[in-house]
Amino acid sequence: MNVQGRKKQLTSAQIIIFGFMAVILFGAFLLMLPIASKGPGGTSFLDALFTSTSAVCVTGLIVHDTATYWTAFGQVVIIALIQVGGMGVVTVAVAIAMVSGKKIGLKERSTMQDAISAPKVGGIVRFTGFILKGTFLVELTGAVLMAPWFIRDFGFLKGIWYAVFHSISAFCNAGFDLMGVREPFSSLTSYVGNPVINFTIMMLIVVGGLGFLTWEDIRTNKLCWRKYRMQSKVILTTTVLLIIIPAVIFYFCEFNGPQWQNHGTRILASLFQSVTPRTAGFNTVDLASMSEPGQLLMAILMLIGGSPGSTAGGMKTTTLAVILLSAWGVFCRKGDAQCYGRRISEETVRYAAVVMIMYLTLCVGGAIIISYVEGLPMLTCIYETASAIATVGLTLGVTPGLGPVSHIILILLMYCGRVGGLTLVYAAISGVKPHVSRLPQEKITVG
Repeated sequence: MNVQGRKKQLTSAQIIIFGFMAVILFGAFLLMLPIASKGPGGTSFLDALFTSTSAVCVTGLIVHDTATYWTAFGQVVIIALIQVGGMGVVTVAVAIAMVSGKKIGLKERSTMQDAISAPKVGGIVRFTGFILKGTFLVELTGAVLMAPWFIRDFGFLKGIWYAVFHSISAFCNAGFDLMGVREPFSSLTSYVGNPVINFTIMMLIVVGGLGFLTWEDIRTNKLCWRKYRMQSKVILTTTVLLIIIPAVIFYFCEFNGPQWQNHGTRILASLFQSVTPRTAGFNTVDLASMSEPGQLLMAILMLIGGSPGSTAGGMKTTTLAVILLSAWGVFCRKGDAQCYGRRISEETVRYAAVVMIMYLTLCVGGAIIISYVEGLPMLTCIYETASAIATVGLTLGVTPGLGPVSHIILILLMYCGRVGGLTLVYAAISGVKPHVSRLPQEKITVG
């Protein structure tokens, strides 16, 4: 009997899933150590697991205030988990192999391709180098821009640490912050009128959420729009619209009270709350005081998320674009989804529909359970579950007070959101042969 021939290798999807799981468990172990938290006795496994999952999945939901509960060691562990989670476990593993001089085989290249949604295996190692250099350059730029303000407010060493921490957290779309030293769970509300902090954080969020492939396209083709891939054009167009349209709505409908007489602060607040739901988790206003329509709009933006191959989560801007283009094609009787002179395949449209249904089902299903268990309003629960499944981190303030069952649900949603819905499906059905036969067709009326 050929035992070697029967040995089953892990698929790329399974490697990604187990890789994230291993890092999360290791991070939870480190956060349970007594030196990681300021209180006596260390942290419970569930709280450590929740924090580690939130960090690795670059979410930002927390059960303990990051600044006041965790020690310097704990904060370093959290930001390291955020960096690994933002860049991707596979990307970091390949980077370590490159630095150590190990040869990157075809299996590793294929896994890397799936992890960052690259169109081809060729040049994947060189592209990994571009990701590493680009990541650290952008994070360094963000830290340098914010450092003077944090040094002014917190002193030199602490100011430098705050600049580095928030730059990494923003670029990785994590949303962890250290502003609890002023007021626990306050995020960046004390900087609502500071244009440097606001625009730097927004720049980091957008850059991290566009995706490495899009930035590689921009680097290669500069400002020559017609040379961009169709995916890059779709991502850039959708991103701009998803920033401008909600910002206008927030400006005229949400932030129009007497407390927003300062025109500049009102513009900053509108722009920031438009950018941060996709999918960073910072906020410069009290989210619980926003109107229900405003909270629902933010929940929708959270579910949309960033772009493929980025540090952001969510069902992705391309998924929304494909669904809308497919609907427009039906309305116009074109037969196909079309964009920028190209036709989008039916397979892509089907995948987009599956991803959207999965995210909506997990979000609403989790919210229903939490609402029953905790006795909270449904919109509040949808806000929290949308934040978890889309790995955003925004909260209406209820997450720290939830029970163990609700915390476990949020942990599972964060994990599913980070590894990706289709990745979980591919891992589950690996080895299942596709059906080649087709059943007889019969029409069914819809709509």
